[in-house]
Amino acid sequence: QVQLVESGGGLVQPGGSLRLSCAASGSISVIYAMGWYRQAPGKQRELVAGITSADRTDYADSVKGRFTLSRDKAKNTVDLQMNSLKPEDTAVYYCNVYTGINYWGKGTLVTVSS
Repeated sequence: QVQLVESGGGLVQPGGSLRLSCAASGSISVIYAMGWYRQAPGKQRELVAGITSADRTDYADSVKGRFTLSRDKAKNTVDLQMNSLKPEDTAVYYCNVYTGINYWGKGTLVTVSS
């Protein structure tokens, strides 16, 4: 079993910044990919940013240039730095780790509003 602990999130004004952090622990033999997804009310969960074991990083088009994903392989952590936040970034953000099995965090709410 793998446990994911998320931190960060909260309320921020448009144009502001937030940082989300996720730490994975437990029976981890190999992590093929880590990243963050989000789900806004009434919408499907979507990939925000992810990184593979080969350090290939993918971003949703809507966040390119504003969000930055970083990973610490030694600590099994993945952070999402979110800048220039927009109201449409409001969603519950979920950490994801893929070891051959998908693991999800409980989610952290990000609200962008004035």
